[in-house]
Amino acid sequence: MTLDLTDAQRRLLELPIYATLGTVRPDGTPQVNPMWFAFDGEHIRFTHLRTRAKFRNLQANPAMALALIDPDNPFAYLEVRGALVEVIDDPTGAFYVELQNRYGNPSTEAPADKADRVILVMSVDRLSGK
Repeated sequence: MTLDLTDAQRRLLELPIYATLGTVRPDGTPQVNPMWFAFDGEHIRFTHLRTRAKFRNLQANPAMALALIDPDNPFAYLEVRGALVEVIDDPTGAFYVELQNRYGNPSTEAPADKADRVILVMSVDRLSGK
């Protein structure tokens, strides 16, 4: 599936900017954290740990929302709503390494917690912003 994105939306999804990812805790309250991400043209991918609350949140409720703020104009933003559609084991931490390089921290070394690493794959169901 190819997404019909505006140039501004595509730009924000392709820039190496920190995004804010929101999930829903088991008690119904939101949890929001800054995240590295990569957009593959269809899905958004994050590196994460199986041991973290966000991972547990998504197992109970796969709904997710991502906010991207334009670094050149903080009044311009993109909200992406979707859901967790896949969890991919990443025991070598390869995707973490890919993202740390994308975000300007050149290295080939995987993190110490690589054995617990996963790739969270988010669908892109709805886009809004200005």
